[in-house]
Amino acid sequence: MKMADFIIKYRWWIIIFFIALSIIMGRQIPRAEIDPDMKSQIPEDMPSRVTSDHIDSLFGGSDMIMIILKTDDVLSEETLKRVKTLTKKIKRVKGVEKVLSLFELKSIKGEDGFMVVDPAVKRIPENEDEREKLRQELKENDLVYGSVVAKDFCATTVIGIVDDDADDETIYNKIKEIIAETPGSEETVIAGLPVVRTHVSEDIPSDMRRLLPLGLLIMLVFLFFSFRQLRGVLLPFIVVVMSIMFAMGLIPFFGWKIQILTILVPIMLVAVANDYGIHLIARYQELNTDDQSISKAYLSKNIFTSLAKPIILTGLTTIAGLMCLLSHIIIPAKQLGVLASFGVLYALGASLFFIPAMLYILPRAKPIFTKGNKVKKKRFLEIVLSFFGKLVSEHPKAILIVALSLSLVSAIGVFFIEIDTNPNNYYPPGNPLVHANDLANESFGGTTNISVVVSGDVKSPEIMHKIDDIEKKLHDLPEVGITTSIARVIKQMSRALNDKDEPFYDKIPDSRNAIAQYLELYTMSGDPEDFEKMVDFPYQNAQIMARIKEISTQKINYVVDYAHEITKGDHDVKYIGGFATILGEIAQMVVRGQITSLFLALIIVAIMIIIMFRSFTAGLISAIPLGLSMVVLFGLMGFARIPLNIPTAMLSSIMIGVGIDYTIHFLWRYKEERANGIEPSPAVKKTLTTTGRGIIFNAFSVIIGFAVLMSSSFMPVKFFGFLIVVSIGSCLIGALILIPSLCLVLRPKFLEPITNPKGIERE
Repeated sequence: MKMADFIIKYRWWIIIFFIALSIIMGRQIPRAEIDPDMKSQIPEDMPSRVTSDHIDSLFGGSDMIMIILKTDDVLSEETLKRVKTLTKKIKRVKGVEKVLSLFELKSIKGEDGFMVVDPAVKRIPENEDEREKLRQELKENDLVYGSVVAKDFCATTVIGIVDDDADDETIYNKIKEIIAETPGSEETVIAGLPVVRTHVSEDIPSDMRRLLPLGLLIMLVFLFFSFRQLRGVLLPFIVVVMSIMFAMGLIPFFGWKIQILTILVPIMLVAVANDYGIHLIARYQELNTDDQSISKAYLSKNIFTSLAKPIILTGLTTIAGLMCLLSHIIIPAKQLGVLASFGVLYALGASLFFIPAMLYILPRAKPIFTKGNKVKKKRFLEIVLSFFGKLVSEHPKAILIVALSLSLVSAIGVFFIEIDTNPNNYYPPGNPLVHANDLANESFGGTTNISVVVSGDVKSPEIMHKIDDIEKKLHDLPEVGITTSIARVIKQMSRALNDKDEPFYDKIPDSRNAIAQYLELYTMSGDPEDFEKMVDFPYQNAQIMARIKEISTQKINYVVDYAHEITKGDHDVKYIGGFATILGEIAQMVVRGQITSLFLALIIVAIMIIIMFRSFTAGLISAIPLGLSMVVLFGLMGFARIPLNIPTAMLSSIMIGVGIDYTIHFLWRYKEERANGIEPSPAVKKTLTTTGRGIIFNAFSVIIGFAVLMSSSFMPVKFFGFLIVVSIGSCLIGALILIPSLCLVLRPKFLEPITNPKGIERE
């Protein structure tokens, strides 16, 4: 009672403290920056990132922005003129390191025993004969055919290689401006990771501006229909707003940036932060009968003293589940765990102190219960809860059998779960960005790259043959679209300098001197910088690049694993990197983080419940509905082909932290009713019709709050919203039906009344 007295005595100071701190933290939110880069989500010392960064330091950046033009025949005069103009303008864009197009890539020919290097399209054809001649030349040019011109000649691309430190949005906007200045009849789209990152950086604030007000509005409506009293609406709402301001204000305070996962923080707090206030208001309405002797002080103190322990425990279990996200190696997942935990902690404190203080200074509300704790007018919710109470009391064993059977069937779906961490899949099918990337995959071998670096004397036939062999093996994979290497260029040179019936035609020379001569001949009419993405100028490191045309992380991982397999034990192969390897390692981390956080959250929450109820059985019983809910959740993901990605990998920790609340509240009240001498079946019925109200309000506030995420611009966030609704719904059913059935069938001792030697019951 001392703490309850403290709240009443210092009510104004408590109210002022929470409002002032919330405003101070809220003023920090505009300072937060947005970071859409996938690399920012992973540690700097992650092996694939370290390797890819080292490859970039040798050969320059590998991020591509692709301007794709689609038409009936890209060799038409109109289209080629437009491509030429676009190429010239894009070369002048600051931050574009290199441009690849029909007018920049080279054609290597032999004339009178000499090597002639010209642009792939030296002169724009003016008639059909010239076009057909050019078409045949391009088909024989390995550097161009399928790389910047589609094999059906219905699409061509101008590729800009972007500097690592370039600003994506600036380059993207400049290229859009160039396209607008250079109109044409061709369908024109822009693809590549810089484009994805730009759209993500634009859609994150757009999502937050749309989702947060929508979530708050829906929550207000829900609270009104739940409590039908203004204080029941405004007090939990104020707590939610304050907790969001506090949590989001921590982002610039910690020096962090807003990423896609950060969208989940305010919505998560809309869904979770009002839970504690909901239970307090529900208890307030239960105690606030038409008994005129009940005072405001009694109500404020009693809701605190009767619910402080279960609310604190449910808050701590939620925080424990969220903090288990720290076991993920993905940086935004860790940050989400910290931000949401601080937000929940703030909401917990505000609910326990701010709400009772406000209830004391407000006039006493109109009662909705009579003195005998009967509802004045029985509502639909009370009818439903009474039905659940009757169902559980009459068929507890049948309920357990049905729950177990459903879980076993759902478990089959777990084997069909797929992993997807590719940012190209952030958006739904039909989105212009998805269409552009699909076109890049179909016509130009894809936008996701893998690089294999071979070190040694690159001019030696042994190393050159090794490069050629690795490239061939990668090129033969159906998942790979385009491959390039210095070996391919050397073979192109050999075709130019030798006739078809000569032994060295289309082959790598068998001496170092011959290879060196080929390269020297090239420099006479070409530019050595044409090879800067393939080989360093000391000719000690060569890069084999492969573009993967599949957008599935599973297929990308297959290519990465195959590259490691064919180069295993080869000491000349120094690095295997590129964005594909980063995606592959992220996929492994997602699975590892999912498993680790799941078991860690289960263990920590179970231990907390064991300590609270002083019973090992309590931890086991509480874990049963959570375990079955997780099986149903992951089974649904498998059957519905919902991928396991970075957001959905956090589901287990969040579900355990939030879903356990309903079980705790049920067990706590059921234990009280049993201690008061009520028999098990009536105790279950009374618990459901009293605390059950708060549990349902609590769960539906979470469900409705998270349901807002299904209107997000990002597919992973949509999936997360849908799955969290399903998981919390299953946890609610577990608390209202499964846990009561377990209590009736098992009759666990920790819930039974404690009796002294004389058999007199006591609490």
